[in-house]
Amino acid sequence: MSALLTLWERDIVRFFRDKPRVIGGLVPPIVFWLLIGAGLGTSVHVPGAPEGMSFLQYFYAGTLVLIVLFTSIFATISIIEDRHEGFLQAVLVAPVPRLSIVLGKVLGSSTVGLAQGLAFLALAGAAGLHPGLHGYALAFAVLTLSSIGLTGLGFCIAWVLDSSQGFHAVMNLFLIPMWMLSGALFPSATAPRFLQWVIAANPVSYAVTGLQRALLPSVVAEGAASMGCCLWVLAAFAAVMIGTSVFVASRRDAR
Repeated sequence: MSALLTLWERDIVRFFRDKPRVIGGLVPPIVFWLLIGAGLGTSVHVPGAPEGMSFLQYFYAGTLVLIVLFTSIFATISIIEDRHEGFLQAVLVAPVPRLSIVLGKVLGSSTVGLAQGLAFLALAGAAGLHPGLHGYALAFAVLTLSSIGLTGLGFCIAWVLDSSQGFHAVMNLFLIPMWMLSGALFPSATAPRFLQWVIAANPVSYAVTGLQRALLPSVVAEGAASMGCCLWVLAAFAAVMIGTSVFVASRRDAR
């Protein structure tokens, strides 16, 4: 347990001491939200949206997922940095279970992603969203499960790669399609049938739908996943990713 807490604390301290990284993880998505939201506001039709709702409000949940997605996954690049510094090899030769190492790194990186997401969630009122305490609690649960699952995905990739450049290249292959095909940018109900199948199979879609149900339930299309379904899918995704991370870490030593 002490090793898990040490690894978790190390990632948290490293992140918050790096001020440009903190600012860079939060400000660009806000600018992205404002520019994309304003630019597509008159082009995207949201079925069933209440009168007076702006596209910025619809796009808010998608931007929140974008922040957690990128921050959580790219925080796992610390695995590659730790390997190059020799820290990870020192941890691996210590009498520490691989499960503790995986949980320490995954929880550390997911906490970083969750913190960035919560900072943006605090702006919900300024975006015209007033979900109440219950809505905020549900949004917190969705963000927590999402950040753990996505960090587990990043862990699996970072563990087998040696260069941060390669990590960025590989992750961009996953991140942009996962986010764009999640209902974050456009309602899945307006997409072609084959894209609707892809969106339904994408775990990030359940993070977007869960946040929409928590923050602005009126934009959720009829027949979309319920909040309970979203939480179950995200919990299963997190469990599978952690299990896969433990398997990868057990099968392959850090070089």
